[in-house]
Amino acid sequence: MRLDKFLKVSRLIKRRTVANEACDAGRVLVNDNGKTAKASVKVKPGDVIEIQFGTRTVKVEVLDLQETTKKEEAKELFRYI
Repeated sequence: MRLDKFLKVSRLIKRRTVANEACDAGRVLVNDNGKTAKASVKVKPGDVIEIQFGTRTVKVEVLDLQETTKKEEAKELFRYI
């Protein structure tokens, strides 16, 4: 699944266009490789995503991938590190 779509489906970022902009601005890292991730990067269970929201940084591990989820089930797609 594409990174921008995962961020939207998991509700880490509210809209896919905002997820795209965050990736383009270099605020998203995948698997601590030191390089910023593009929105088209494929994510899979076990990947670690780091997102910078202003002064706050959120680090999560991908647990599951789904095309769509309900709001209550979205938090089961990842866990905070």
